[in-house]
Amino acid sequence: MSELREPPTVLRITEVGEEILSRTCRTATEEDFGSERLARLIDDMFVTMAVADGCGLAANQVDVDLRLFVYDCPDDDGVRHTGHVLNPVVDEQEPGRALIEETEGCLSVPGANTKLARPARTVVRGVDQFGDPVVIEGTGYFARCLQHETDHLNGGLYIDRLSARDRKRMLKQAADRREKVFAERAAKAAKLAR
Repeated sequence: MSELREPPTVLRITEVGEEILSRTCRTATEEDFGSERLARLIDDMFVTMAVADGCGLAANQVDVDLRLFVYDCPDDDGVRHTGHVLNPVVDEQEPGRALIEETEGCLSVPGANTKLARPARTVVRGVDQFGDPVVIEGTGYFARCLQHETDHLNGGLYIDRLSARDRKRMLKQAADRREKVFAERAAKAAKLAR
């Protein structure tokens, strides 16, 4: 996180059904790179992700139209990966690639999770907050995180990859658990503010 005079702010997380989650986000440009506004957004997103017990968070999940996500995620070997990427693009997957089916959830579909198959390895290319190129390679759970967050910036949610029946089940699960999830997030945010 960058050094700021004010502590980071916990932002509101957008929920399934909000328009910003269903459209492709704006590409970051020279006007964004190196700006205090961008540094602040990244700091705020890290704090918001931590309060919500997430491992990744896309800018449109905090109601910002920008191709940016942050992550703090372990891989299957227990190695912790932390960082951010702007304008991410997932390398094309080869036919016959290995898939792993694991439980997946989303901070914007609070409390709902289900099994979903994703490639076991992913490479994402983009830039950092200063516009310098970055290449992030992930395996296992971290690969899933990179794919999930890039999907967000392309206007997709993990439930869009499910059958209509399973999607409906996830929306019901989220509705049933929403209040509890939001109460837990509010308690963590209050504790952080002390």
